[in-house]
Amino acid sequence: MKVGILTGGGDVPGLNVAIKAVVNRLHAAGHQVLGIRRGWAGLLEINPDEPATITQLTRDLDPQVVRTVDRSGGTFLHTSRTNPAKVKPKDAPAFLQSAVRGEGVQDFTPHIKKVIEHLGLGALIPIGGDDTLSYGLRLHDEGVPVVAIPKTMDNDVSGTEYCIGFGTAVTRNVEYLTNLRSATGSHERIAVIELFGRNSGATSLISGYLAGVDRIIISEVPFDVEKLAAFLMDDRRTNPSRYAMLTISEGAEMSGGGVVETGEADAFGHRKLGGIGHVTGEAIKEITGVGIVFQQIGYLMRSGPPAPLDLMVGGNFGVLAADLIMQGRSGYMVALRDGCYTHVSITETRAGARKVDVDSFYDADAYRAKMRNLAGKPLFLT
Repeated sequence: MKVGILTGGGDVPGLNVAIKAVVNRLHAAGHQVLGIRRGWAGLLEINPDEPATITQLTRDLDPQVVRTVDRSGGTFLHTSRTNPAKVKPKDAPAFLQSAVRGEGVQDFTPHIKKVIEHLGLGALIPIGGDDTLSYGLRLHDEGVPVVAIPKTMDNDVSGTEYCIGFGTAVTRNVEYLTNLRSATGSHERIAVIELFGRNSGATSLISGYLAGVDRIIISEVPFDVEKLAAFLMDDRRTNPSRYAMLTISEGAEMSGGGVVETGEADAFGHRKLGGIGHVTGEAIKEITGVGIVFQQIGYLMRSGPPAPLDLMVGGNFGVLAADLIMQGRSGYMVALRDGCYTHVSITETRAGARKVDVDSFYDADAYRAKMRNLAGKPLFLT
C-alpha cells in the first residue's frame, strides 16, 4: 500500500516525530509513504496532467529520509491553512480557473479525490488541529480512507485529552514566564503576557498555573478590566518585590467587548488574532498608574525542538496511526483518553474546538486556576 501523509495549520514541535514514526512503522511492514508538501494546498495545487507539480509537491519518504527529522521542530513537509472545500476564486490554481463557478468560495473536493487516486494512495494521514482535521473528516465522508493525528498547542481537538505540541508550548511558556519575573520585579511593574489560544484558554490556564502567575485570563470567560486591575494591584501590594503577573489568551474578551482581530479571514473563517494583551495592559496602566511590561510570546511557543512529552506522544501517535492503516481500518483519529492511547471516530471532531472545563479548573470570579478535588480528573487538566 502507498500511504500519504501531510501536516496542516500552525506548526508545532512533534510533527516531524510523528511523521518519522509513521514512515518507520509502515516501511518495516513493506508499505510506501508519500509525503505531501504544504498540507491540503499540496493536493489542491497538484495537476495530474503536469508531472512537475507532483515532483514539486510530494516526496517519497523512507527511514533514511526521516532519520534525523525528529531532532527539530516545525514540519519538514511544510504547511498551509488551505481548505480545498472553500477556496476563493482568486486563490484557485491557474489550471483550475476554468472550473471556477461564480464569485463565491469553490469546493474543489472532486479534484482532491482525483489527485489522491492519481497518486495511488490507499490511505491518507492528515496531522493537524480542528480546522485541518475538519477537511480530513470531509474526505472520510467522501469515502477516502483517513486516519487522523491531532496536533495543536491549544490542546483543543475534540475526542482526545492531548494534542501534539501542547507539552512543548507549556514548557516554553513556563520558562519565559519565570524569566520575565526578573525584569518585571526590577521595575515594580505589572506584566501582561499574551499567549496563543483562539477558542481554548488551556495554554494560558496551564502555563499560568504552573508558573505561579497572579491572575489568568482565558478565552472562555469574558473579564472585567476594572476588577482585574484591582486584583493585580492587591497582588502587587502583597508581593515583597512589588510586582504582579498576568497571562491572557489571545482569544480573550473584555466584558462588553469583542475579540481583537485583524486582516482577512482565512479559508476556515478565522481572522488573525492578537492584541488583547496590549489593549488590556494599556487599560490597566490607565486605571492604576503602574507601568506595564507587555509581552506577546507568540510564535516562540511553537519554535524549536520538541520537549520530551511531545517526542513520546508524537512518536506513539504515529505508530498508532500506522497500525490502524495496516489493520485496514480508517475513519479514526488516534487519541489519549483516560490517560491511555486509543483511537476514536474521526466524526468526534465535528464537535468543534474543545474548551477549558471552567467549572472544574477555573475560578471565573478571581481569574485564577482552581485546582481542587483532582481525583479522577484528566492528567492535562483539560
